[in-house]
Amino acid sequence: MNQAALHKLVSNRLNVKTPEALFDLRLSTNLSLIQQLFFSLYPVDKHGKDFDNLLKLLPKLYALRPDELQRQDLERLEAESWYQSENIVGMQLYVENFNKDLKGLHKKISYLKDLGVNFIHVMPITTRPKGESDGGYAVNSYLKVDKKYGSQEDLLKLTTAFRKHGILLMLDFVVNHTSDEYPWAKKAKKGEQKYLDYYYTFEDRVIPDAFEKVLPEVFPETSPGNFTYVPEMDRWVMTVFNGYQWDLNYTNPEVFMEMLTNLVKMVNLGVDVVRFDALAFLWKKIGTISQNLPEAHNLVSLFRMCLQVVAPGTIFLAEAIVAPKDIIKYFGEGPKLGNECEVAYNASLMALLWNSIATKKTGLLYKSLTEVHPKPKECTWINYIRCHDDIGLGYDDSFIHEMGWNPQQHRKFLLDYYCQKLDWSPAKGLLFMYNPKTGDGRITGSAASLLGLESALENGDKDLIEKAISKINLLHGIILSFGGIPMIYAGDEIATLNDYSYTKDSSKNGDSRWVNRPQQDWTMVKKLGNEDLPQSQVYYTLKHLIAVRKANPALADSNNLVLHQTGNNHMLIFERTHGAKEGIMVICNFDENPQVIDSGWLMKLGYFTKGNPKDLVVDKKIDVKSGLLELQPYQMIWLKKS
Repeated sequence: MNQAALHKLVSNRLNVKTPEALFDLRLSTNLSLIQQLFFSLYPVDKHGKDFDNLLKLLPKLYALRPDELQRQDLERLEAESWYQSENIVGMQLYVENFNKDLKGLHKKISYLKDLGVNFIHVMPITTRPKGESDGGYAVNSYLKVDKKYGSQEDLLKLTTAFRKHGILLMLDFVVNHTSDEYPWAKKAKKGEQKYLDYYYTFEDRVIPDAFEKVLPEVFPETSPGNFTYVPEMDRWVMTVFNGYQWDLNYTNPEVFMEMLTNLVKMVNLGVDVVRFDALAFLWKKIGTISQNLPEAHNLVSLFRMCLQVVAPGTIFLAEAIVAPKDIIKYFGEGPKLGNECEVAYNASLMALLWNSIATKKTGLLYKSLTEVHPKPKECTWINYIRCHDDIGLGYDDSFIHEMGWNPQQHRKFLLDYYCQKLDWSPAKGLLFMYNPKTGDGRITGSAASLLGLESALENGDKDLIEKAISKINLLHGIILSFGGIPMIYAGDEIATLNDYSYTKDSSKNGDSRWVNRPQQDWTMVKKLGNEDLPQSQVYYTLKHLIAVRKANPALADSNNLVLHQTGNNHMLIFERTHGAKEGIMVICNFDENPQVIDSGWLMKLGYFTKGNPKDLVVDKKIDVKSGLLELQPYQMIWLKKS
């Protein structure tokens, strides 16, 4: 049982009702774990006073929580695991690319509701350096809205409207670093010791060189190394991501408490989900790669437990794009089980889907899904086919070996397939951060372009256009039905192609990720009435599938996923069960040719008790001939048992 469930149980048993009494109950319930986590990071013999300061801070932070959000907190605690509902469908967007600013986003609430989207991940909107800012992830403030997006008042009006319309908001908390223009960094540059201690700064290269012996490079092409020399203070600063992003020193407990304060003030603006950015990097230790360390997990859980006391209706998303065996750990282990992050990106599923598109086979997908430990019942995934970032190839090498493939050669094949190095591939992506020393690289591109629609339209090939549309709908259908919160990237719902205009912008042209961050095409949206357009076919299929998802409780995430194999290695088949008699079977063909499966096992599972079952994707009964079920190229079927 996680702490949130424990809060509900104890409050009901003791009949505690007032907000203040419930705060005291949450604090007392979490106190033991908070103390354990705090002293695991900050030894008690040196930091007893710091812990006292934390206990004084928590009620002060609670007092800042608006009454309306306090009431919402209590409703969500009573609902328990509300974020696992089949009714939640997400969209990720850049405000400036979607509709100019926060007021523009406000005006498009009706568009979002028409599609069925009710959970919005708004990319960074706070102030940042001019020019390069890593897409806003180099923060100058955690609260002040950049003028190009509007004002904090505009944000508050938006969050109020979102609550009115039942729309959840996710914002990023850039927890690993600040920009070099952040007030703490400016004071550090002036030599103020307190703020020098907020970062990793060194007078010479001795310690940086010791770190560099094993630290990997995140951006080897544009920001090699992990330290930057800052002439103003004649010191080296740890900058794992970019030279203008200074890593925060969490070995200093004052940094934790300052950042906890920033976090609470941010969620008090009306944030429902916090995307904890780059949390795998939070703790640095010489002799390690300084990623996924136990201390980083303890630190995230400490943030979680403190926020749960102050604002328990807000949850954490782990932005941990790491190996499958490491992703699951961000839900928490041992005493932290279910008490670290409630949600995590299902980066493994995302990467495996792209692998299956390229290979037309599902063997690696099955192997990876069946050998990863199950998540805690209180937690869930965000399932997505791509995001604002690149597509990494984070597969387990041992699984690739077991498939009979060479891991390095297989990754090269995938990079070649998606990055226009194979004449026969329909994909039009770009290479990102290729490291010739290791052969590692990543892929950028919009979903439609990576799945062949751009090249098919250029060639006027109707057959390839149909296959591209089918692939787009296939992947979106999987994330809508797999188990978790589906997240669509804005523009993918209308099959937007790559945006090459970034090459003309000096602040962006060195970063090919901007090719998959296009402007929302509102002119195309107006044309969606023409259902013959590829964009319309994608939009209306997606809208239909979202409605079907919301109408079927089996698609809520209650650890109710069952994988099925029929021996056909072009197929992915999984079932979402709901009690003994209900369920939805999802059957997917990843091949460019029709494939058949024996329908006998479906009959044994009860899918033909009332004759041929209905395919919810097209709202028609399936046609089974001679006991065989045929799927067309890249077709997906959702069968309902009831």
